Amino acid sequence: MEAVETGRQVEHKEKIRQVISEVGKVVVGQEYMVNRLLIGLFTNGHILLEGVPGLAKTLTVSTLARVLHLDFSRIQFTPDLLPADLVGTMIYNQKEGKFEVKKGPIFANIILADEINRSPAKVQSALLEAMQEKQVTIGETTFKLDKPFLVLATQNPVENEGTYPLPEAQIDRFMMKVFVDYPSKEQELEVMRRIANMKFDFAVNPVLTKEDIFSIREEVNKVKISESLERYIIELVWATRKPLEYKLSEQAPYIQFGASPRASINLNLAAKAAAYMEGRDYVLPEDIKEVALDVMNHRIILNYEAEADNVKTADIIKAILGKVPIMK
Repeated sequence: MEAVETGRQVEHKEKIRQVISEVGKVVVGQEYMVNRLLIGLFTNGHILLEGVPGLAKTLTVSTLARVLHLDFSRIQFTPDLLPADLVGTMIYNQKEGKFEVKKGPIFANIILADEINRSPAKVQSALLEAMQEKQVTIGETTFKLDKPFLVLATQNPVENEGTYPLPEAQIDRFMMKVFVDYPSKEQELEVMRRIANMKFDFAVNPVLTKEDIFSIREEVNKVKISESLERYIIELVWATRKPLEYKLSEQAPYIQFGASPRASINLNLAAKAAAYMEGRDYVLPEDIKEVALDVMNHRIILNYEAEADNVKTADIIKAILGKVPIMK
């Protein structure tokens, strides 16, 4: 039995490499974003992507959905979007003389919520309810959403006019907030050449099935993490709440609210997935440090003094990682 499980794990890890390779046929660079999207998929966690326009966020997500052979739905959030446009509504069928349910685009496996901060609070809350409950109520009927169900939301950090920023309590429901950066010079040169020579091949091969994804989730769940590293995660999160107790006197004046318990939960899950994707069945301290920024950067609320002094959340997290010792 053990040999069979080991063989399946080897097969799955090879398929993960193939997934990254297939996405690379279409998207140049952005391996970091793809890695984080896969961590979210394998731990059942939603991802918030933030970056300026033109960084292939939409293209990466749609390509990944095709490689994973999952139903994909892209929803462009606009100020006039209604909750019914998202989840669906009841429509009167004159021929039958009764109301029928018309399901919305939320009924897919991978949802790309493009520029989520452009729609008002009612629409945002409808999406976030579906994320949390994994179900949608239309009329008097409740519908379970298909599994896997993953929301990948994007927001544009450049424009603030005409936007509705997500409240902190709602942002907290995202497992990770990933900042998508510009490609390197060489990567941008490759993109330019592909476009100029019409060499973009958007044909990709499906690699993983739903059954593979569920099996990988089980394997990630079995990744071992020692008690000392579990306590290390708790200490990292508590350092955001009680910075003075961890000798973070320089950072303490800038922190208004520390990270919620969801940070502890998601640090554990993300570290396990990161270890799994590195080919290990146990977590190292480096795995926790690797995902700490993405898991905590949207959960630490800074005050106006931090903005005035140009102190970023990443600076706070870096200081915490430098100060908090690994528990023995």
